[in-house]
Amino acid sequence: MATLFISDLHIDATSPEITQQFLTLLEEEARGAEALYILGDLFESWVGDDAPDAAQTAAIAGIRSLTAAGVPCFVMHGNRDFLLGSRFCALSGAHILSDPVIVTLYGEPVLAMHGDALCTDDRAYQRLRATVRDPGWQGQFLALSVAGRRALAGAARAGSQAHTAAMENNITDVNAASVALVLRAAAVATLLHGHTHRPAIHALSVDGRACTRIVLGDWHTQGSLLRWDRNGPELVSLPR
Repeated sequence: MATLFISDLHIDATSPEITQQFLTLLEEEARGAEALYILGDLFESWVGDDAPDAAQTAAIAGIRSLTAAGVPCFVMHGNRDFLLGSRFCALSGAHILSDPVIVTLYGEPVLAMHGDALCTDDRAYQRLRATVRDPGWQGQFLALSVAGRRALAGAARAGSQAHTAAMENNITDVNAASVALVLRAAAVATLLHGHTHRPAIHALSVDGRACTRIVLGDWHTQGSLLRWDRNGPELVSLPR
């Protein structure tokens, strides 16, 4: 048996092929897993637990079927779906993870994150991240009508895409010093994250200690999955 990790599916009604591939994973390989971890951005946007679209509702039902079958599912907030809350958990049977969190996998402690907090060279984004993660801001946003929230989320997505397109490639990737900082603070040798859409396994050194950074891929053109069993991690692409 293996523990499975995915991130950055960005599910919404405009990409039914992603939803279907996710549901297939839930119905097939995930049924034999020890647990499924979703490290952020399961959804393209999430404007509140009271406003899922049809694709998101289907994904939630798929997770509920998995958890009802006895496979634990853990979901981390991403930069797109940081408003996932208690009603989502009640409907899906999933548990919300803190970011970061240490997960022990077959005796090895692994630091799991969404990954956006590591992109510290993008200072404008980090200021925005601090704003939208503030409970006061979230309360004001959730007090708006669903239509108003969706309109603001659409504008924010367009602004984010324009911002990312204008930035240099290295600025939107993780900062090496920030990676070292979190590994040092957590006293672990392995970091696992998503967000950057650059799937790879990187070897690095922190204070003379051999470390590993594993990056999950997005699901825009194919699936990306990390299988971790007693033999260690395997990062694989899932053809669509």
